[in-house]
Amino acid sequence: MKVLFVINNFFTKGNGLAGSARRTVKKLREAGVDVKVLSAPNPDPDGPQPEFKLKDFTIPFFNPLVKKQGYSFSNVDREVITEAVEWADVVHLEEPFLLQLETCRIAEKLGKPLTATYHLHPENLYASAGLDKSRYFVDTMMAFWRDQVFNRCKIVQCPTENVRQRLEKWKYKSELRVISNGLVVEDLIKRDDSIKPLRYSDAKYVVITIGRLSAEKDIRCLIESLKYSKFCNDIQLVIAGRGPRERALKGMAYRMYLDNKVKYPPMFGFFTLDELQRIALSADLYVHCAYIEVEGLSCMEAIQTGLVPVIAAGKLTATSQFALDKQRSVYKAKSPRDLALKMDYWLEHEEERKKEAQKYLGIAEKYDIKYSIEKLIEMFEDAQKE
Repeated sequence: MKVLFVINNFFTKGNGLAGSARRTVKKLREAGVDVKVLSAPNPDPDGPQPEFKLKDFTIPFFNPLVKKQGYSFSNVDREVITEAVEWADVVHLEEPFLLQLETCRIAEKLGKPLTATYHLHPENLYASAGLDKSRYFVDTMMAFWRDQVFNRCKIVQCPTENVRQRLEKWKYKSELRVISNGLVVEDLIKRDDSIKPLRYSDAKYVVITIGRLSAEKDIRCLIESLKYSKFCNDIQLVIAGRGPRERALKGMAYRMYLDNKVKYPPMFGFFTLDELQRIALSADLYVHCAYIEVEGLSCMEAIQTGLVPVIAAGKLTATSQFALDKQRSVYKAKSPRDLALKMDYWLEHEEERKKEAQKYLGIAEKYDIKYSIEKLIEMFEDAQKE
């Protein structure tokens, strides 16, 4: 079976979509599927390149913002797209953008079945511009994606039930299958006595979060929550990530420190996997604030070490599905006061927190990518049936 993955840039760093695509393609190939990629080139000339290479596309004026978000776009070259689609048995779309729209047209003309993964909401794109609450912009894009891309696919992979329900409300005609993007379990952080925990201060508690520093990840809510916490002078907040909001968030955090709202200034950093492992093993709580999140597997990567989470709950985020205690480990998205209450509960009840943490050890195994790959292969096979 020959499967073509269509993505603007398969190699871009800094966004979960491309990272998920690389993991999936690698595991599909290991499972014996013949996968090729249609994409813009790898920015690293010495690195691997897509089998079907497109040129980079620069969006005037918006390009700096696009790059800060970790995205990259490619030129729509009909000749290259046609060559790629002709090769494939199944064409799989990783995004709903212009490249995928043209690929749909060519695939339909050549009679090739289409599948897709719903990786992001329109709100993910609009949040940085403050337009994620605009019904006009969101609904217009949602309808365009549905009618011009996803409804042309036989099957759409929904990483979570939360996504499936939203697409169902939008009356998608395609079959909607819930298949997690999956985690490579063997690469995850492990509880290991040989790994020495890493603490950056003498604070009594360490609270961590991991993710891109963009508007929809709402790290602002976490920083602000310290003002309402009874342990504000006992917490060292560690924020692992980078992104377009980094400068503003650092300024906010430092002002709180100067105003004596917190004793320990929140720490920012982009860490290696080894450093993240050691930080997670030293932490007391993990907080996930995103109010727009299709799945949020970075949360699972952290908490499966045996770390109690506090996770935002909202209609556009699915990550709270990972919380085992839906009352004390879930807070109302965008509410720093509610977040502070939930953090304070777990920090105040140390023995209960330690017992709860044990429940998360190894929990990621149910999201092992091997199960996702089995379901994806079945999806590709079903797409070829009349």
